Amino acid sequence: MKEISIVITEKVLTFIEKYKNGILNKEEHDQEFNKLALELFSYQFQHNMPYKKYCQVKKKNPLTVKRWLDIPPMPIQGFKELTLACEPIEDAEAVFMTSGTTNPDQKGRNYHPSLKVWDASMKHPFKQFVLPDREKMTIFVLSPAADMNENSSLSRYLSNAAAYFGAENSQFFFGKKGLEMEKFASELRKCEQSEEPVMLMGATFAYVHLLDYLKENGLQFQLAKGSRIFDTGGFKGQSREVEMEELYKQFHTSFQVDRSLCINMYGMTELSSQIYDQSILSSCLEGDIRLEKTGPAWVKTVILDPDTLKPITNGQAGVIAHIDLANWNSCIAILTQDEGCQTDNGFKLLGRIKGAEARGCSIAVDQLMQSALGGASI
Repeated sequence: MKEISIVITEKVLTFIEKYKNGILNKEEHDQEFNKLALELFSYQFQHNMPYKKYCQVKKKNPLTVKRWLDIPPMPIQGFKELTLACEPIEDAEAVFMTSGTTNPDQKGRNYHPSLKVWDASMKHPFKQFVLPDREKMTIFVLSPAADMNENSSLSRYLSNAAAYFGAENSQFFFGKKGLEMEKFASELRKCEQSEEPVMLMGATFAYVHLLDYLKENGLQFQLAKGSRIFDTGGFKGQSREVEMEELYKQFHTSFQVDRSLCINMYGMTELSSQIYDQSILSSCLEGDIRLEKTGPAWVKTVILDPDTLKPITNGQAGVIAHIDLANWNSCIAILTQDEGCQTDNGFKLLGRIKGAEARGCSIAVDQLMQSALGGASI
């Protein structure tokens, strides 16, 4: 990597290390977040040419941007249309790709010259939000491991979770033919009989197939106290959808796991950090169940007016943008296609932004295409 890239990644790692357990001094954190965000913006403006052209179309540059809120967020379509990287992509240790549910021939790509920052950004928040009360536990995974799908950030995430926090009996139940239902049910029954707490992890839609299988075979479990269920991804692009709260009710019926120990992780290939429900953390610390999502101290989420892409007040629905300091090689500011609203405790995910309501998003994509065709000069 370039010397400047080594320096910038060390600064990100130092920030993660300092705030891995949360924020004690908000004013100090806000100042340090803004300083590093602007430094990363300047670095990406200088070394990521497609992003620089996009910023120029938006008439933004490091001289005019003074707050992290003003950093132009890259529409996620940019990860499909452009090569967004500060380091040469041929030297990348990993490239994570989107699933391509809309168009299999057009997948978004996020290049990682090194996974050191990505792994650090995954590890500490997982402990904070998923296992605040334990060091390790048995983890049963219902999705492919990293060695089966090396271009999947989710597979990397799940493999890391099992490696960092999985007890000896942790296993993946996804083979070449898909979910290994019979083996899973057999191993889960052993955990039930030994009263060993277990965490189930997988993509949301994997549970639909699993619950169908359990229902067809008349199987239910009384999992040990402390057991929990982790899902991620929702039902985007799937042929069948289930209301999330209905899914959690079915979890209770099939596994006797309470809602307070079910957690949804919101992640994106285009980011290098993950965002979580606060259900387990709040129930452990405060005894209540808080379902708003929030991320680690190096991620800020802002809700934007769909027409103007300006921040809106708490409670109003808008399009979600993230600033992820761990996304050092591509773009730290990302404009999603998701709809949400901010609360005092985090944000609520409302679904996909509706095209007809997202005039600002359409303009941003038009500007993205304009920049790809030559951009503007300032």
